[in-house]
Amino acid sequence: MLGSLLFVLSQVVLASCLNHAVYNERRPERVMGGQEAAKHRWKWQVSLQMAYDDDPDYFYHLCGGTLVSSAWVLTAAHCVEFTGITYRAAFAEHDLFEDDGTEYFIAVDQIVVHEKWNNTNIANGYDIALLRLSESAHDNGYVAIGRLPGADDILPAATTCYVTGWGVTQVGGGVPPKLQEAQLSLVPISICSQPDWWGKDARDNMICAGGDGVKSGCSGDSGGPLSCYSSGAWEVHGVVSYGLVPFCSTFQKPTVFTRVSAFTDWIYSVIRDGR
Repeated sequence: MLGSLLFVLSQVVLASCLNHAVYNERRPERVMGGQEAAKHRWKWQVSLQMAYDDDPDYFYHLCGGTLVSSAWVLTAAHCVEFTGITYRAAFAEHDLFEDDGTEYFIAVDQIVVHEKWNNTNIANGYDIALLRLSESAHDNGYVAIGRLPGADDILPAATTCYVTGWGVTQVGGGVPPKLQEAQLSLVPISICSQPDWWGKDARDNMICAGGDGVKSGCSGDSGGPLSCYSSGAWEVHGVVSYGLVPFCSTFQKPTVFTRVSAFTDWIYSVIRDGR
């Protein structure tokens, strides 16, 4: 009964997030066409959760995130524009509706949104934010800091990448309780920016992945990582940003991510300055 109630309430929050963040027919994203991820495979994956100030004891999944230092979580700017709510980050989470005994939660005490973010047009780019935690995250065997790419590192199209999150898995469906993953092929910006793809809405500080009409990110995955295997290790190369409404798995409309390597210097400067 409690699980069903949480499921319904999380859908209300998800709908609120979607309605708030639709710009020019673009919408924050969720995993479609994927599968349940192996438990704790993606140790840097965070569930960004929210509670209304008038009901502070009940938190619901809102977006994804990536642990990038012991005190900071990387997410999308459009995930943290709400007022009258409290945010927290969930670590070592797998099943949102079950206590696995591995997860723990830390409050967010500061939000830093990129200064060039424009919330009137999500496709303008700079959809990136950092969240400072009220205390340091710790490695309990199920948590790890995500490895970031070098500045302006751009991967070839053949690179293996996965989008992960708790976003809804079908149009009109609910959020899955368990973390999902989907393997996506990278699409070069030179192709993604063609008129029959995303056109001018695909910019150099973004990554396009998918577009086969089967697998994609979608609502509830926003802010989560695109993890790519490069140079012998998994690196976080993208932050889930937007896709096409009402269908996320659309041919030649791949999931669009904020390209982390375009903001590596910004990320490290915020962490260093503690601002």
